[in-house]
Amino acid sequence: MDSNAARPISPLRQRMLDDMRARKLAPKTQSHYLRAVRQFARYLGRSPDTASVEDLRNYQLYLVDQGTSPISLNAAITGLRFFFDVTLDRGELMARIPYVRVPRILPVVLSPEEVARLIAAASNLKHQTALAVAYGAGLRVSEVVALKVGDIDSQRMTLRIEQGKGLKDRYAMLPPVLLERLRVWWRVAHAQGKMLEGGWLFPGLNPVEALSTRQLNRAVHAAAEAAGIDKRVTMHTLRHSFATHLLEQKVDIRIIQVLLGHKKLETTALYAQVATDLLREVISPLERLHPA
Repeated sequence: MDSNAARPISPLRQRMLDDMRARKLAPKTQSHYLRAVRQFARYLGRSPDTASVEDLRNYQLYLVDQGTSPISLNAAITGLRFFFDVTLDRGELMARIPYVRVPRILPVVLSPEEVARLIAAASNLKHQTALAVAYGAGLRVSEVVALKVGDIDSQRMTLRIEQGKGLKDRYAMLPPVLLERLRVWWRVAHAQGKMLEGGWLFPGLNPVEALSTRQLNRAVHAAAEAAGIDKRVTMHTLRHSFATHLLEQKVDIRIIQVLLGHKKLETTALYAQVATDLLREVISPLERLHPA
């Protein structure tokens, strides 16, 4: 018998899979929920459907004592909540297990000069163009790698973002300088046979597959090092910088919310705290005091 053959799925796991599929949860979300239940079952030492409120409370305390971060702790609670609320129809068990408060940390933001150095320091034209797209349109790394050639609309000067976060479609801005960069990349990639007709805008080594988020994250780390930027730079840093720089240019925060695809305005409002150009324009009341 093949040792790699898949083990049979338990009826309980299958029921949870069906519940998640019925609600059209994203594959990544399903994977996270299953992992949360699997880790709880491992801690419990028996089937998770036999757990009590006390078991769940003790598990939460166990995770805290293990030094689990607030974000990971809340992710575990979310997965377990789905399992007990939906799959087992025993919502009362999780009702007394609260989420934990996540400290709000201000995002790292690059100056426009640092962004220019970062993009120029990327190791090849594909990576340079991908970083320019992340900053120029304010996209998440997952949205950058999911772009196809057909998503570029040069007539309306937009990029079509299909099934972004929350499975929502939206349009992102396409500034003229970014369109020109994309055209240069398209011509070079086509001439070298690296891009398929109507295929991925940023293909991997095999043009049938898209560049992975991991590869692009590695590229931005290498570019930051090459550019001598000592801030902690990720692909999301470019999105943070896009929003902050727009705010400093006096773009209405509600327009920035739409461009970023944020569901809540409070999420976008965080950038007001890192828009240093705006802070410098504010006149302190101390300046208006008349000398005694």
